[in-house]
Amino acid sequence: MTTQAFSQLLNELGNPSLYVLDPSISKSDYVALDLSKSNDALNTVDVSSSETLEQYINSYIIKNNAKVAYGGYLETRNIYQRSSYFKDINPETERNIHLGLDLWIAAETPIFSPLDAEVHSFKNNTNHGDYGPTIILKHTIENMEFYTLYGHLSLASIQNLQVGQVFKQGHQIGTLGDASVNGDYAPHLHIQIIKDVQGFVGDYPGVCSKLDLEFYKGNCLDPELLLSLK
Repeated sequence: MTTQAFSQLLNELGNPSLYVLDPSISKSDYVALDLSKSNDALNTVDVSSSETLEQYINSYIIKNNAKVAYGGYLETRNIYQRSSYFKDINPETERNIHLGLDLWIAAETPIFSPLDAEVHSFKNNTNHGDYGPTIILKHTIENMEFYTLYGHLSLASIQNLQVGQVFKQGHQIGTLGDASVNGDYAPHLHIQIIKDVQGFVGDYPGVCSKLDLEFYKGNCLDPELLLSLK
């Protein structure tokens, strides 16, 4: 499947928009959030602290009369510098470009499958700053296979899961975790679309370096194509 064909398929599937949060939350209740290193408002925020970042995000949501903050696809972020898992002294190979879309909302929020799917794999990724509990779903549509990844879930989301388990569109797949299990972040969902999962199991890079960006831009398209939040 070419990137163009993949993009076209996602566009068609996302019209009308699909959902991974409660569909009763209207689009007007979502507000775009910039966590890139170019956002000067973050200069006074200790983004290495999950508590401080959560306070900042919650205040931002309240100030904008919203329920969910979203954004982050291909954002270059400073937040990953707190973790040796991502940090690198070489700016070309440091992994700081975000490959998914983040939906910032409270822990225990239910997460739903946007499409018919089966469980490809799941895992608790416990590195500092990593996904924590993660589910990868496989979708087969019009003879095309692709994957969606859901990171920063609760431990309960993966406890009774089985590879091959089927979820129908709109069925709940799990709930969001808090900072104690989700890689030490403010509660949020990381959703990522993956064309070729490359043999990964329960994990796939959600952040890349400048050096690898062109590959990942073609393999991990914008989840906005499905969710249509803008």
